Amino acid sequence: MTAAAAYRRCAEAIRQADGLLITAGAGMGVDSGLPDFRGTQGFWRAYPALGRARIAFESIAGPAAFEANPRLAWGFYGHRLALYRRTEPHEGFAILKNIGESMPNGVFVFTSNVDGQFTKARYPVERICEIHGSIHHLQCMHGCTEKIWSACDLEPEIDTERCLLRSALPACPECAGLARPNILMFGDWGWIESRQQTQYAALHEWLRNVQRPVVIEIGAGTAIPSVRHFGETAQGLLIRINPTEAWVPEGRGYGLRTGGLEGLRRLWNALQRDGT
Repeated sequence: MTAAAAYRRCAEAIRQADGLLITAGAGMGVDSGLPDFRGTQGFWRAYPALGRARIAFESIAGPAAFEANPRLAWGFYGHRLALYRRTEPHEGFAILKNIGESMPNGVFVFTSNVDGQFTKARYPVERICEIHGSIHHLQCMHGCTEKIWSACDLEPEIDTERCLLRSALPACPECAGLARPNILMFGDWGWIESRQQTQYAALHEWLRNVQRPVVIEIGAGTAIPSVRHFGETAQGLLIRINPTEAWVPEGRGYGLRTGGLEGLRRLWNALQRDGT
């Protein structure tokens, strides 16, 4: 099948759908200029101080890093928080939102990304399921409370040359101990998942009410396949947009071998040509 034919068939599936399920991995943010930390060398290019110290992503992105060197761990996460705050979602977010809003049951987002870009792109917060949590929320490092609170008042000052937090360490409002992002990290048994469980419940309630969903997956890889697996097992035809891993199980849908934004633009153009 030619690429043009694949886009036409995807457009036809979208026209027949009554709800859009977006499943998004790290590749969704690449076109906004966000790093996806693909491979050790890619991560170290984004964080040269950690590269010089030979600290891998799996080592810094874990609760053990907060225990061993909280200023280094918060240097990494504080930098990411500032990066995500100043990054504007690319055009593809609006394309998906427009597609979903044209359907009777609207749109729901299932994402492994912790960057909050869908919220920034004005998707309804009650229609977003962040399976690994969000960097824009905090929790107590030592679990003195089950509370999760907003990071909106946190303004970390970072020494980017050394990837170290210069300002005061974020504190738990209950015990005054160390606070951490409400993100599921590597080797993490202390993540408070109540916020994510509420989102999951809303997602499954939405799925029960949708009769003919279509799934559009963007930038979800196989290294941590949670997003891919969910999209493959969900009801509805799957449209997988991925520049290197676009294969789709037989009978499940269509794989579009391209970057996220380019694929969404071409999909939108196919919809417009067909009068959608």
